[in-house]
Amino acid sequence: MHSRFRRLGAVVGAALGLTLVVAPGPAGAGPAATCEDLRTPVTVAGTAQAMYGRLCVPAGATQVQVLIPGGTYDSSYWDIGYEPSLRSYRLAMNEAGIATLALDRLGTGRSSKPLSALVTASAQASAAHQVIRTLRPRFDEVVVGGHSIGAAMAMIEAGNYHDVDGVVVTDMTHRMNYLTVIPVLANMIPAPLDPVLRSRGLDLGYLTTAPGTRYDAFHSPGPEDDGAIAYDESTKDVFAATEAVDTILMTNVVIPATKRIDVPVLLVVGDGDEHFCGAPLGSDCSSAEALRASEAPYFSPEARLETYVLDGYGHAINYAPNARQYFSVVAEWASRL
Repeated sequence: MHSRFRRLGAVVGAALGLTLVVAPGPAGAGPAATCEDLRTPVTVAGTAQAMYGRLCVPAGATQVQVLIPGGTYDSSYWDIGYEPSLRSYRLAMNEAGIATLALDRLGTGRSSKPLSALVTASAQASAAHQVIRTLRPRFDEVVVGGHSIGAAMAMIEAGNYHDVDGVVVTDMTHRMNYLTVIPVLANMIPAPLDPVLRSRGLDLGYLTTAPGTRYDAFHSPGPEDDGAIAYDESTKDVFAATEAVDTILMTNVVIPATKRIDVPVLLVVGDGDEHFCGAPLGSDCSSAEALRASEAPYFSPEARLETYVLDGYGHAINYAPNARQYFSVVAEWASRL
């Protein structure tokens, strides 16, 4: 019954031009899932754009997680190719029977690249909402998740549009530690000046990390695995400076999007994430209980906030060698939806 409904939804969606299937096929998805490339037409600030996503569906999946990467990352963050059995969130969810749609934010990867001034966290959330709308005929449950700035977008999406069944927040809290964040931002360079990304033709409002700075920015105090850091450097992307504006406002609760979320929320951070954890400005990430006490006031009771703290890693926890521990927590939480 479910499979017939999903097939019918896919046909209807294609007929309406909502989602374009570019390259169906397994493409390294493993025996448990089939993957396809999607380009969904979206409208941002009155302009026509397209958002790319990689959809991987295990047999019989009724839930899909729509995943938004953080700043200077693209969809590859959710399917890390270096030691994927340890670090691929996509693989872990698919093995648990959950479908995944890993997005490229506008301006990154294979998504459209509008003027950077048009690309805010709220605009990205609107684009993700337009993608989610096309998935509803195909899946019974939709969860939106994000990393860092992508987590802010996921929360804005859920709080504004009320079209999801759950929210996964990783590597972000409502208490940003500006003492560590500002130096990272200050070390960013315009994408046109980067030796790898300059060929994309992006404007100066798109920023990326300077070569050789990603371990200190995103991985410390985790183990400095040369292979993992090299993979991260080889897949780095950009973010628009304007994406940071409403993200920062949200961490100061000027934008109360999280208070409007009325579905369950799971929040996960690394205990070494100095951008959002620890004195003097960050949240208390010393334990899951302490993190929940820090964050619960920013959410409604309907969010039924749950928290988890991953030991021994910094800001980009999908790269942690023990990331499977948090993947298992997410899969168990998702099964209870």
